[in-house]
Amino acid sequence: MSYLADPRVDQYIDALPAWQQLICRRVRELAHAADPEVTETIKRTVQPYFVAEGNICALLAAKDHVNVFVYDGGIVPDPEGIITAGQQNKTARTIAFREGERINESALVAMFRQIIANNRAGGWRKLKAARE
Repeated sequence: MSYLADPRVDQYIDALPAWQQLICRRVRELAHAADPEVTETIKRTVQPYFVAEGNICALLAAKDHVNVFVYDGGIVPDPEGIITAGQQNKTARTIAFREGERINESALVAMFRQIIANNRAGGWRKLKAARE
């Protein structure tokens, strides 16, 4: 897969334990696979973000897991139940991966694609307001 890697994201991932590196690298690949226009950057000083006309997701490694924050305002369907926390959060929900856990790649890519489509349609805030 070909995409422009941000060296600051590489630095973030390279500093992690090997199992967290594997998760972060795979999520990174899946974010880029969701759409060729996805770019990566660092926000909040050190946190990797993946964006396409708005935030898609961010990575945050914790002691015993990796959090993937999906910026969807809680409006993207989760039919396969991959969201692990933040169901009531107004901005982002969380998918936590622990060592040895399998990533439901098809569900994650589908979620990323819907977030990107929502970003292109004006963002989740606009879409959510239109539904209310």
